This record gives sequence, structure tokens and C-alpha cells, in this order.
Amino acid sequence: MTAQGAAAAKPRKLPVQTRSRVTVDAIFEATIQVLLSDGVDRLTTTRVAERAGVSVGTLYQYFPNKQALIIALNARYLDTLAERVEATCTVMAGQPAAKMVAALTHTYWTTKTERAELTQALYRSVATLDNNALMKAFAARVDAATMSMFRQAPDLPSEGVEAINLALTTVIYGAVRNALERELDKAQIAALQDRLNDMCRAWLASLQS
Repeated sequence: MTAQGAAAAKPRKLPVQTRSRVTVDAIFEATIQVLLSDGVDRLTTTRVAERAGVSVGTLYQYFPNKQALIIALNARYLDTLAERVEATCTVMAGQPAAKMVAALTHTYWTTKTERAELTQALYRSVATLDNNALMKAFAARVDAATMSMFRQAPDLPSEGVEAINLALTTVIYGAVRNALERELDKAQIAALQDRLNDMCRAWLASLQS
């Protein structure tokens, strides 16, 4: 996507008043419903507006096109995920590293899989869009939270925390996406999560030897 195209895919304005926020919430929920029922290829601003019960003109006040709507929906989803990761990291600060990893894994996996079909639809929705800036901002936000947490682990070495954080978060986040792409059921996901925690604990223990 060109710089001009990226600019056109940004929301026109953010809702400030309560009535505006309610309208945008309805548009987002309608976007989710259309994504899940019809797929990203058949998603149009007209379909979303009809499902949300608003005029296309009202939708265009906030989102100039389909691309802007999809990017904004993904941004909201990532914001919720980042908030939950940050909250978990705050609560787990000072705990042993293995407990930190288990809590982080649980939070990330729970958020991603509580509406697995939506997560999968969002993966597909941005496949052809330039969402690098969005993902970089999300990664920087969650990395700041997890780095701060791991630095406070009493059983991790004082040096090399950045490398430890990169290894753990890459494995945890990547495993979740792989599980979703394979369309594993809940039992399989739960078992995979347990094995992932076992592997992370074993690796963390090896750092102490």
C-alpha cells in the first residue's frame, strides 16, 4: 500500500461524545457480524451500515472506506489484547519466572481463543493491507510490559532479559496463531498450552544451571 493509500485507510475521526461512541460500537459489532457471516471479500461499507442500523453517510463520517474500517477493528482488538497483557504483567511482577510465563500464556491464549472465529477472521482481513505500523505499535506496547515483568523475576539472570523476553513471547504468541490456523478444538488447545508451559519451564530451569 502506498503512503497515500495508507493515509486513506485511517479513520476520519474518533468518537468523543457518548452518542458517537455508541454509534461506532454498533459499526464495529456489525463489521464483526458481516466478517463472520460473509467473509472479508464480501464485506462492504453498505452491508456494515445496514447491519449496524445507520446510514452509509454516518459510517463515512468515521471510516472513509472498507480498509479504514478493517484497520480500525484490528486496532481495537489489539488494544484489548495489550491491555490484558499489561494487567497480567503488573499483577505478576516479582513472581518466579515460571509463574509469569504461565500467567502470560493463559492471558494471551484466553484472549485470542475466546472468540476464535473472530481472531481467524481478523488474521484474514488484514492479509492484503499494510498493517505494519499497527503491529509495530502493538509489539512495542506489549514488549514494554513483558520486559518490565521479567526484569522483576527473582530467579532470572540480571543480564540478557531482553533475549529471554524475545524467546518466550515469540514462542507463546506464535504457538497461539499456529493453533488457530490449524483450527484445533478446545481440548487440543488446552493440552498444547500445558505442553508449552512445560517447555518454557524446562528452558527457564536450564538458565539456572
